Amino acid sequence: MELYLMRHGIAEDGEPGTQDSERRLTPEGKTRAAAILKLARRTGVKPDLILSSPYLRAMQTARIAQQELSVAESILEFPALVPYGSPEDTWKQLRDYAQYSSLLLTGHEPQISHLIAYLLNSPALLVEVKKAAIIRIDLVSTGATPRGVLRWMLVPAMVD
Repeated sequence: MELYLMRHGIAEDGEPGTQDSERRLTPEGKTRAAAILKLARRTGVKPDLILSSPYLRAMQTARIAQQELSVAESILEFPALVPYGSPEDTWKQLRDYAQYSSLLLTGHEPQISHLIAYLLNSPALLVEVKKAAIIRIDLVSTGATPRGVLRWMLVPAMVD
């Protein structure tokens, strides 16, 4: 399975009294996310399905991905992708989608970098995931413990 992990684009700062989950992408965040997704499309990224954190900025990023990558399936909310979700719980739930050959997940830090380390079976691995970055991991095993291979990372600086 090809797994694409994408951090949401640049989001507005939280206003007093506003929940973190309601923060929106900024215009620059939308533009940068679209630009990196256009590059991803040129590299052949074509996910079968998009799973997203239910937070607004991640869902907005997922909608941009759906459009730029021409994904026909509806975006599915995936609560395990919240900022402090457990990589182990995410993996347990992700295994329910093993019938798909390619998935795109949109989420947050620090969850995305922790999930990358978990999927690569390298718990001490530190990965800096910039906003709107996309990482490809090919899963060799979808058993109880994942075994993935890091293929590449696209970062917004590549399209600036």
